[in-house]
Amino acid sequence: MKTVADVLIIGAGPIGIACALECKKNKLSYVVIEKGALTNSLYNYPLNMTFFSTSEKLEIDDIPFISTKPKPNRDEALEYYRRVATSHELNIKLYEKIVSVEKNGDVFTVRSDKSTYTAQNIIVSTGFYDIPKLLNVPGEDLPKVSHYFKEAHPYILQKTVVVGASNSAVDAALEIWRKGGEVTMVVRGPQIGERVKYWVKPDIENRIAEGSIKALFNAEIIEIKEKEVIIETPNGRQIIENDFVVALTGYKPNFKFLRSLGIQLSDDGNYFPTYDPETMESNVPGLYLAGVICGGMETHKWFIENSRIHAKIITRNIKQKVNSQHT
Repeated sequence: MKTVADVLIIGAGPIGIACALECKKNKLSYVVIEKGALTNSLYNYPLNMTFFSTSEKLEIDDIPFISTKPKPNRDEALEYYRRVATSHELNIKLYEKIVSVEKNGDVFTVRSDKSTYTAQNIIVSTGFYDIPKLLNVPGEDLPKVSHYFKEAHPYILQKTVVVGASNSAVDAALEIWRKGGEVTMVVRGPQIGERVKYWVKPDIENRIAEGSIKALFNAEIIEIKEKEVIIETPNGRQIIENDFVVALTGYKPNFKFLRSLGIQLSDDGNYFPTYDPETMESNVPGLYLAGVICGGMETHKWFIENSRIHAKIITRNIKQKVNSQHT
């Protein structure tokens, strides 16, 4: 690879991998830097998670994704992206955290905790799964509180409060209940979320209706204690016995990191980053955005299936730049 790479990609999720594939196809020198494991967000998904999308919608670069059922699970997705990365011998550096990014003239200098890189262009495809949206209530820092759900086993024979009404919260509530846990859902709105997977939504609604899973709607936790939780409901405050709290209220991109790169964010509370949808180039020349990071706080707008095209858009623009420099 050249001393100054054409492209440095931050994030080795599905979209980062797609960008690397496009760079390789277009003979652009590149390197991918990832602070965790390959497809780190997918790796941290619940063990039994099933995707909403079908396997063909999760494919990148027209490489077939074969799954045993129309909607693949977490392990199948990990195997697919793992095989894509290894079979194409992509230049990916794992467990390497970006420390700083500076731009001098037309060249970016990127320092990690392991090395220093220089590149003409940067693609940020960092996703949003690393920073939970906190409840901001007393007791949230207790060991019994988690903002991620991996599997149901730790919650067997325990009284668990699941906060939220999205896919992750519903999946957790159902799995914990089926494995023998006592579940109470605390939902800020009046009902289960409209975007919950269509084959799961009737299941959770029926479990709530029959009383197998208790649900408090239009409710919020106001304090978490060692052995109980205080909840504000339309009928007044309730204090319930509790062993664990699984707060699955969503996640957000690392806006602090984006700002450190010089990317402008909207001031309307959604923190939409500034970029040109025709090229995906941000307000910083040579710095591109790909994937869910483009949606700011509205993380439900961009998925693998509708943002994989970003890889082609970005590399096309960078290739044009490189070609113009050589003419």
